[in-house]
Amino acid sequence: MNWQNIKVSADNTHFLFEGKQLFEKHFIEVLKFHSPGIAPVFDNTGAYHIGINGEAFYSERYTRTFGYYCNRAAVVLNEKWFHINELGKQVYHNSFLWAGNYQENLCTVRDATNQYFHIDLNGHKIYSETFTYAGDFKDGIACVKTASGFFKHIDTTGNYLNNIDFLDLGIFHKNFATAKDKEGWHHIDKQGRELYKERYTSIEPFYNGFALVTQFNNQKIIIDENGNNILSL
Repeated sequence: MNWQNIKVSADNTHFLFEGKQLFEKHFIEVLKFHSPGIAPVFDNTGAYHIGINGEAFYSERYTRTFGYYCNRAAVVLNEKWFHINELGKQVYHNSFLWAGNYQENLCTVRDATNQYFHIDLNGHKIYSETFTYAGDFKDGIACVKTASGFFKHIDTTGNYLNNIDFLDLGIFHKNFATAKDKEGWHHIDKQGRELYKERYTSIEPFYNGFALVTQFNNQKIIIDENGNNILSL
C-alpha cells in the first residue's frame, strides 16, 4: 500500500484507502500522511504519529503533532514546541514558543522573547540576528520583518538580499516576488527593483508569466511580467 494513496476522511477523523476506511479506528483528529509514510493523529491518549499499518511510532504522547518535513516533525508538549525525528526522539534540547515545519533543511521558530529566527536540522541558530517575523525559506530566500517595521528578504546566512525596505513582501516565485510600498502592491526582482510603475491593492505571484492583480477601483486584470494589461475580468 502506497502511503501517497491514503486519504483523510472529510471529517478528519480517519483514513481512507481506495474509498475504504483503514485501521478500523476513528481518531479525534488526523492529518495527512507525509514522507516516508507517517501521519499525525490525536486520540484520547494524546497526539502522536502512526505508520501505514496504523501503529504508533513511539510511546510518547504530545499536546499536538504535525507532519514530517525533512525527516523532522514539529510537536507541542504542554506549551513547549520542538522537533522530533522519525524515531520519535527530540532532535535538540531547547524548545520554543512556536516552531514551523522544516523547508530546505531549515526551520523558522519563535523564542521566549517572541523573536523569530531560523534553525538548522540540529536546532542551531543559523545567523546571529533575530526578527519580529520570519517566514519559510524557498530556494534559499526567506521573508523577514525587521525591528524597524519593514520587510526584507534574507539568504541562508541572514544577509539581506538587497537594501530596499518594504511594507510587506512575498516569497520569490520564478525569480519574482510580490512587494508592497507606500503606493501599493507590485512585483520585484531579486535586486528589489520594480518590474513596472503601476501599483495595485492586491496581487498574486506570476503564474507562467502572468499574474492576477486588483486595481484601486476593484477591477481585476491579468498582467504580464512587464506590467502590461493583458485581460480585464
